[in-house]
Amino acid sequence: MEENKKYTAQDFKSDQYVRWCPGCGDHAIVNALQKAMAEVGVAPHKTAVISGIGCSSRLPYYMGTYGFHTIHGRGGAIASGVKMANPELTVWQVSGDGDCLAIGGNHFIHEVRRNIDINILLMNNKIYGLTKGQYSPTTDRGSVTKSSPYGTVEDPFIPAELVFGARGTFFARSLDVEMATTVEILAAAAAHKGASVCEVLQNCVIFNHNIHSYVADKEVRADRTIHLRHGEKMIFGKENNRGIVLDGYMLKAVTIGEDGYTMDDVLVHDAKNPNNVLHQMLAMMDGHELPLAIGVIRDVDAPNYTDELTRQVEEVKGKKNFKSLREYILSGDTWEVK
Repeated sequence: MEENKKYTAQDFKSDQYVRWCPGCGDHAIVNALQKAMAEVGVAPHKTAVISGIGCSSRLPYYMGTYGFHTIHGRGGAIASGVKMANPELTVWQVSGDGDCLAIGGNHFIHEVRRNIDINILLMNNKIYGLTKGQYSPTTDRGSVTKSSPYGTVEDPFIPAELVFGARGTFFARSLDVEMATTVEILAAAAAHKGASVCEVLQNCVIFNHNIHSYVADKEVRADRTIHLRHGEKMIFGKENNRGIVLDGYMLKAVTIGEDGYTMDDVLVHDAKNPNNVLHQMLAMMDGHELPLAIGVIRDVDAPNYTDELTRQVEEVKGKKNFKSLREYILSGDTWEVK
């Protein structure tokens, strides 16, 4: 009966009052996650949402699933342990740019490298919001914040770059104002076997208001973003008359029908290509000279740590016939101390 049950977003909502600032982008993101979970159809009691510390990390309280609000930066470690202890659970890790990429950075790159079957939702507002406005690892150079009153003097992490550097198999991006796209990428992340990273550019109305407005504002969004879909031409613009082409070894945005460019020149998005070179180039487009890429950018099948370790354990158990951990420990050299 349960396998055929149709869920709604309401099935994944808790009875807790949502304590985020009015206008915070997190409201849209939690609603998108609940809609995506209903679409995927995994029961709430077979789902766990793990977080670290930060505004975004309050999200497990608002989910009608299992949840664990852990300590700063350790959401990845706990999520990894939860998944390996119970591989049947669908595990979501929710984190902010500070929690995930600063104190939690080492956990992040290694869960991606190991390809543990976890869905990582990274909310990026380029600021520490909960601690009242210090610059984070994704804050733009020169930004004036509570902890950089004269402007930051360092370059930020770009989450996509870290994912590709760690040989990630799934990366997607959305905006908090793009509800349908956020639901789309979260559902795709859940379907992916391995570590899936979904970056959602989120607005902090208090400490970093409008930081993403240059791509998120309705008036410019169509011209400064491109929604990538596997197997479809990379076209964008209010009139759908612009496209991404390859110019030598670089990507270039062109107007179709001008300067000799036709629809045949426009690239087709292949999210399944094991080679990540083009995926990384697409993910690095930032909305200035080239449009910001949203949607599923990379979705590649590869061995995942969760299945591989489970298989190995069963294989060794079959060969060694150990019935308990104690029996395994005592199977080697032992000494009796008197």
